[in-house]
Amino acid sequence: MTWLQLRLDTRPDDVAALEELMLATGAAAVTLEDNADQPVLEPAVGETPLWGQTRLTGLYPAGADMDSVLRAFPAELLQQTNQRIEILEDKDWEREWMQHYRPMLFGQRLWVCPSWLEPPDPGAVNLLLDPGLAFGTGTHPTTALCLTELDAMGLEQKIAVDYGCGSGILAVAALKLGAARVLGVDNDPQALAASCDNATRNNIAAERLPVALPEQVEQPAWADQADLVIANILAGPLIDLSDTLLTFLKPGGELLLSGLLRSQAATLSAHYAERIDLQIAGEKDGWVCLRGSYTGS
Repeated sequence: MTWLQLRLDTRPDDVAALEELMLATGAAAVTLEDNADQPVLEPAVGETPLWGQTRLTGLYPAGADMDSVLRAFPAELLQQTNQRIEILEDKDWEREWMQHYRPMLFGQRLWVCPSWLEPPDPGAVNLLLDPGLAFGTGTHPTTALCLTELDAMGLEQKIAVDYGCGSGILAVAALKLGAARVLGVDNDPQALAASCDNATRNNIAAERLPVALPEQVEQPAWADQADLVIANILAGPLIDLSDTLLTFLKPGGELLLSGLLRSQAATLSAHYAERIDLQIAGEKDGWVCLRGSYTGS
């Protein structure tokens, strides 16, 4: 089915009214996106801030009379916007995405391959991935940084925790690289399901990748057990969860943190400084990962 897209570039103050008008005039869906490269990385709890310049896109059936649609909008609102109407040809969007997701090499030996493609190097460490609805494909710099670090570590028979496991890409990578067992933790049940699916896809037994919501983790059983804790989330939660993350680590264990910008690294390192010396282990496109060994104090 072919669709018509009405795009309106506007100010945050007018977004709610324009969104309501789009829906009232027959839009099947309305999306909001940044129109000026102003990412909102960590909104406060309960807040949904908009960008300084916001683009609304309304999706209308092909037969919609767009002249009539625009006449239903108050002139004073439209005068404050840039408008464009486009034809959106129907596609198999899942297949379209699949065509652009290719195998990627991290470090010297770790390949992340879409599950529907043959690995380019059958003799390498190959992780077959289908992210489903969860975050984590290897394309984001923070995930790439973590995968590269994991490839460089000696993980044979190690115990690890992946806090904020998403698709399970980091947990499964650690297991493929020799780890004995990884606990995957996430507050999204869909992420836990994706992690289990990707473990099965890579012939990893369920007992090697137990998963849990944060409130389900048996803290006494996992305390001081991990040789490695990975957390690829955001700077704010990495600070809030510092006690939780360090509880898992045994003395001498390593902490690998990502999901933070270069400008946030000093603040995060300072927060952990009394218990662990975190250093920048890698940087990509303005994002960094931090790594350090836990003294146990």
